[in-house]
Amino acid sequence: MLMKAALKTAEGRFEITQVPQPQIPNADWVLARVRVAGICGTDVRHWGKHEPDLEHHITGHELAGEVVEVGAAVANVAPGDRVVIESVMGDGECEWCRVQQYNLCPNLYEVRTKCVSRAYGEFVTGPARKFYKLPDHVSFEEAALIDTFSVCLHAQHKSGLSINDKVAIIGAGPIGLGQLMLAKASGADVLITDVVDSALELALELGADVVLNSHREDSVAAAKAFTGGRGVDIAFECCGGENMPTTLPQATGMARRGGKVVIVGGFDKGVIDIGLEWQRIQMSEIQLIPSASFSFHGLDAEQGMALELLSKGKINASKLITHRFGLGQINEAFEAAAAKEETGATFVAISI
Repeated sequence: MLMKAALKTAEGRFEITQVPQPQIPNADWVLARVRVAGICGTDVRHWGKHEPDLEHHITGHELAGEVVEVGAAVANVAPGDRVVIESVMGDGECEWCRVQQYNLCPNLYEVRTKCVSRAYGEFVTGPARKFYKLPDHVSFEEAALIDTFSVCLHAQHKSGLSINDKVAIIGAGPIGLGQLMLAKASGADVLITDVVDSALELALELGADVVLNSHREDSVAAAKAFTGGRGVDIAFECCGGENMPTTLPQATGMARRGGKVVIVGGFDKGVIDIGLEWQRIQMSEIQLIPSASFSFHGLDAEQGMALELLSKGKINASKLITHRFGLGQINEAFEAAAAKEETGATFVAISI
């Protein structure tokens, strides 16, 4: 059987074609029909680039859909169930997977891209534990943002954020706005920066205490003013990519003595030259905390926790969805996401 899918081309765009439909390989696996997929910052960083490793591959990792078929050993979902699909999946055999830190699995990308991390195709397969049943009031579009919120939740768990903390967030894309909503839900005061005014307007609607355009204002000075001269307890860097040489120094400059900087935005491959004020970081004991994807927190999967927060209305997904496209328009969808200063795009949803 064949299915429709978007494959990466040598130029880094997409070509819609027919490919073999995946089949359930084990009794505890599930086959699902993808209904909505999203575009995240990582996807955009790969857009329009010649990357031989991704050529002719199905990509995408934010997805929700309907269960079509289940293996004989599956009990948590059934055909017809609406689900969100977790796409962070390790090999299940390494030391990190054995303690539910599968986001650190050495074989993470090799494993996940063979099954659950293939959102831009009509069907995906994966272990039943990666499929979470959706409440009736949570739409497929909203559910496609749960991956984003799970990344934010993992970063907040790593940060140790607590009530009345003073927080700075650099970047008001989906990750930064998710980080904002979680921080506010936890009782923090939040300053958020970006260079896109429409994103900052949305941040105000979602509860930010202070917003500023870092092209026009001094982020470090604003953080000091926000905290009476002290600096923030926690700064979340939520931009990543080519912005890191600018945004990571901003984050460390905004943090107080004894404060924390959580690195949520992704780095590009290779050695990157980023100038930091290392003496101040050391003498002030500022902690740099990398945060990668998500996994478990205590007894619970962070993806399931994010779904619960969304279903109870503690975080808002619908306000983040600004653009909608069909799979046949995936190149236009990526163009809109990449040109957010002109389009005002936040989260771009693709119907499959």
